[in-house]
Amino acid sequence: MKRFLAVLVPVVWGVAAALWTPRGPLTGGQALASIAISLVVGVLAGRAAGTRWMILGAPLAYAIAFELARMSATGPSVDAPHPSVLGLLVLITGRGVHGLLALFPMAAGAAWGSGARRRIPLGLAAAVLLLVAVAAAVPARTQRIPGGVAELAQAGGLRVMIRGRDVAAPVLLFVPGPPGGSMTGTLRLRLPALEERFVVATLDRRSGAGLTLDSEVADIVAVTGHLRKRFGRDRIVLAAHSGGSIPAVTAAHRRPGLFHAYLGIGQAVDLRDSDRILYGDMLAWARSAGRDDLVDRLTVQGPPPWPDVYDYEPFQLHAPEVYGIAGPPFDLGAGEYTPLARAHVMTTMLDAWDALYPNLQDVDLRRDVPELAIPAYFVQGGREMRSLAEPFATWYAALRAPGKRLVVLPESGHHPMSEEPDRFAAAVTELLSGL
Repeated sequence: MKRFLAVLVPVVWGVAAALWTPRGPLTGGQALASIAISLVVGVLAGRAAGTRWMILGAPLAYAIAFELARMSATGPSVDAPHPSVLGLLVLITGRGVHGLLALFPMAAGAAWGSGARRRIPLGLAAAVLLLVAVAAAVPARTQRIPGGVAELAQAGGLRVMIRGRDVAAPVLLFVPGPPGGSMTGTLRLRLPALEERFVVATLDRRSGAGLTLDSEVADIVAVTGHLRKRFGRDRIVLAAHSGGSIPAVTAAHRRPGLFHAYLGIGQAVDLRDSDRILYGDMLAWARSAGRDDLVDRLTVQGPPPWPDVYDYEPFQLHAPEVYGIAGPPFDLGAGEYTPLARAHVMTTMLDAWDALYPNLQDVDLRRDVPELAIPAYFVQGGREMRSLAEPFATWYAALRAPGKRLVVLPESGHHPMSEEPDRFAAAVTELLSGL
């Protein structure tokens, strides 16, 4: 009976954890709770069984129960491990981090509870647990701006970094490119010049299942409402980069009364068209570079769209090489990210990509957003990827708006905010000087 109870306790905790955090602990509070509860569960299981076999048995029972209870959840972070570079990163930052926050403390607790502490260096385990707990407890923060505003706020269940020297300045909401992604570090570290002219609100996009174009638009509208109320504005400026520019410009098209103007950077127009161009360019590059492995993979897959997020791994890993441009700036050393947030960057983005990308395949701004009722401004890199530049050129030429301007930064690729930050800030300030 005691051994049955010893297994039952971690099983119950595994089911409860799966219902509470199906993708594992994602916040500092969840991480600390997981460590504490798992430690207690391990002690109880070890004491009930009275055998050091529970050092393995309790975590194993928890892991099986957890995986079975969250089977309805979908996404790379919860699906079966994938044999690829990104799959390995997801395994380490997903299940690996979860194991550190749940399985490891449970094993340590079971060792203590079973009486095996004399044979096992629990002092070392305790030290590791303490370090993990301290890291999980480190809060996100943003540097103060004397006389201005500098805060990490919550709006509609989303985190927004708000920074500006003058709270009376125009408010600019920035939507980052990667689904489920964040660019708070990049905006704060590389574009402080924007804070001199605007109150800059940088949105962290939502991750997880169930994402659609409509849900992304709803998030932007909700955060806009928060900013309008917070700063007493009728309208704000809406800016967006890359993949974030599709839901953002759709929000501007549907709800023009909320915005002074729209600002697109590295504007996406038609993902299906862009991906087919990138496929052809990447295949040609791989052949010329002697990358037979990549040629074989792309040939077997055929042109996109593809059914699985990992099918897009070549795009995610090699697109900058194909066009000879800089890759994305993560800037994860910024204090706006906790250690846990840094660890989960890849899982949150891929989970969001997996949920959202198929829902955007039928979007074509040339058809869906032929006009805007507000001024439309764009900052593009002169070395932008052909896969994005060509669809944008045709859409921009036909787009109708009360004001329309394009600034090209000649030395930039797809990330002018980080590649030429001073010129970018100057261009944005000049474009929006009439506000």
